[in-house]
Amino acid sequence: MMLIVSKIEDKRALLGLYNIAHEMQHGNQETSFPRLAQMMIDYHEAPIKKMCEEFVPHVKQLTFALLSLKLIYQRRDLSADQWRSNQYLSIISESNKLMEPARSETVPCEYLSLDLMQKWVVLGFLLIHQQLAEPTALELWKQALSTSWVIQLWRDEVLHVHVIIEKYFERLKGYEKRLREVKECHQKALQDAPILHKDRRKYLRMAMKEMNLLFADQPGLLGPKAMFAFMMLSHARDEVEWLLRHANNLPQTKGKVKANPDDLNDRQLPELLFYIEELRGLVKKYSQVLQRYYVQYLKGFDVAELQQVLLGMPPLSDELSGIVMSMKRSIDDLSLRQVEETQNFEFDGMRLDWVRLQAYTSIHNTTLRLQDHRTLAKLMNTIIFHTKMVDFLDDLVDEVSDLSIYCFHTTLFEQQFRQCMEFPAQHRFSVAFPLICAHFLTAVHPSLCPEERHSIGQTSVQYCNWFLKEMSDELNQVITTICEEQVLLNDGVLPKHCVHKIQLDTKRVGQGKNKNRRPQAFRTPGEESQRKQREDFTKLDKLHMALTELSYALNYCSVIQVWGHGFVPRDFFMHNLEGRFNKALAGMLMHNPAGEVIAKPSEVLSGVKAMMDVLQSLENYIHIDISRVFNNVLLYQTQPVDGLTGEHTITHKYTNWYLEVLLRHVSQGHIIYSPLQKAFVSLSSEEKLPFSAEEFSDVKELRALAELLGPYGMRYMGEQLMYRVALYVNELKQVVISNKETLMQLRTSFDKPDVMVELAKKLENPENVLQRQVNTWLMCKSVRSM
Repeated sequence: MMLIVSKIEDKRALLGLYNIAHEMQHGNQETSFPRLAQMMIDYHEAPIKKMCEEFVPHVKQLTFALLSLKLIYQRRDLSADQWRSNQYLSIISESNKLMEPARSETVPCEYLSLDLMQKWVVLGFLLIHQQLAEPTALELWKQALSTSWVIQLWRDEVLHVHVIIEKYFERLKGYEKRLREVKECHQKALQDAPILHKDRRKYLRMAMKEMNLLFADQPGLLGPKAMFAFMMLSHARDEVEWLLRHANNLPQTKGKVKANPDDLNDRQLPELLFYIEELRGLVKKYSQVLQRYYVQYLKGFDVAELQQVLLGMPPLSDELSGIVMSMKRSIDDLSLRQVEETQNFEFDGMRLDWVRLQAYTSIHNTTLRLQDHRTLAKLMNTIIFHTKMVDFLDDLVDEVSDLSIYCFHTTLFEQQFRQCMEFPAQHRFSVAFPLICAHFLTAVHPSLCPEERHSIGQTSVQYCNWFLKEMSDELNQVITTICEEQVLLNDGVLPKHCVHKIQLDTKRVGQGKNKNRRPQAFRTPGEESQRKQREDFTKLDKLHMALTELSYALNYCSVIQVWGHGFVPRDFFMHNLEGRFNKALAGMLMHNPAGEVIAKPSEVLSGVKAMMDVLQSLENYIHIDISRVFNNVLLYQTQPVDGLTGEHTITHKYTNWYLEVLLRHVSQGHIIYSPLQKAFVSLSSEEKLPFSAEEFSDVKELRALAELLGPYGMRYMGEQLMYRVALYVNELKQVVISNKETLMQLRTSFDKPDVMVELAKKLENPENVLQRQVNTWLMCKSVRSM
């Protein structure tokens, strides 16, 4: 804490504000304020020197405590090659011992954070640097200094430990040798530590994958091998945090030896994060298996062994005997019925009794020294671990695998996610990122600074929402590309391409000797499936692989709980899919109002069916109801305006095209209706039409149009058609009314040609009658109903 305080620059201003605030609230100055101010000023000038002076009375105790870590730290701080040769954390390395429970004499230290032990060793021996004269202490300290160049103080606050030590040792006389050793450790850390930790992460990925597969297939193994699971989670968490700290804090050195930034950029880190989340989920999912196993273990083995150990000990005092018997009774009261009835277990009192027993047996004037009875200490540590498996499981999982550190490294968090999305082999592990957002709130202390709970909770929700949105966007982009490819392949087998094939075959027959030569411009449908060997991946193969991986990620869990919010990944995907399908349908029309161009209904229908076939196959990859998407989107397209986006739909565009473009050319005389063909046909005219009327108005095209628009769409088209007919009839009526007298005279003057000519000249707006071919519109309605 004092190191963090020493990094604050404006201490005097901060102290002044604190003093004024205290006086305003309480009406007087805090009595201990001068001492507090002097302490902060002293630590600001030389924090390491000041702390070294204060720890002088505790040198003996601190040295003993730090040296007790030697065997544990050196046993755990090994390279990946050593892990591999020892088959470290492998459950199946000794198949004959698969069902034997994992045991250790130092159970609490097996899953203790290696980073935490490193911090103890480095800072502890720095405060009592006189003890580094002992070879054992110096060896341990140099080993800790050689694995990293920064250590965590709190959250994202770090300390460049070598730089601090070098500055401090430079002021001490006779420490030239120690200073050279620190610089050597610094260079070794810069040169070897990134490779060391990179190899460790690689080994942990494979080991965790093996362990997860084994526990998922045989959950009963979680009972005897639970300690291995927690050791694995602790190691993986340490490696992830090491990478975050060092990637964000590059070395502050000007020497020749520098860390390689590429070694701090792990493209396969999402896989390790996913295996951490998967193992956490397995432990929580099968919590009753663990409870059942360890209740029986405590009741059947631990209590008997504890009784045997107590019999071999000298008589205890009344106080110590009461504590021991209280712990024994807590175990004796256990039964399997409590597990079957899902009763809550409570061993906090027993663990507190163990702390009291350690305190009472560690003082000088005690009748029982715990140091002389190591068997009892080892057994009680094991028993305490077993009780945590029964009532403290979720908290223990968070203790060994909490990744809330990402809340304070959000830039790197986003960078790793984007890198995961760019690397197809890591797509299936992308779900780890929204799952990690649920860890953020564990960084909030329940009583210290509770006001940050809201901001951290908001951050977790925002990132989880963003991750799921990006994942669904990526998956929908893949699906859209697959649909486009399938639509093109489907378009290749349409009858319109036969003419080109016939022309090429006819040309080839006339080429004589070169008749077997096929022009490269034409590609026969089906050639895309031909390949020389199966290892040759086509574009569709890669797209389907990406589809499989991303679908696995979104289908991994049904709900992600983050700060009281439930995120359903499949709902993100379904909502996005509806929007893209809707947009794709509108784009298939290729509607150009200016050029009077639109796609043929039969071709659009063929493309829609090809796209629906692709979407229908999604049910094989992800648990969704694709028929709901079809019903919603296609129903929107039967209305004139899309209910999702507010844009014009297929129904509106086709209705406008047929009624405004096609029939306008009919009224202009470019197109006529053919009763024989039961369709509108184009006439030979000087003005070339941008489309062929018979290709849009024959029975086949109108049936395809009816299938596209559906009953509601066809009703809308009919209503618009009759509305226009009614308008034109009203216009004709107005023309007749305005020319009523002239028309009556014309009716009685058929036998007077001269009078007919004069009367015809008096008619008002006679061209409106010629342009309003109501019969043509009614004929269009009859054709539409075929």
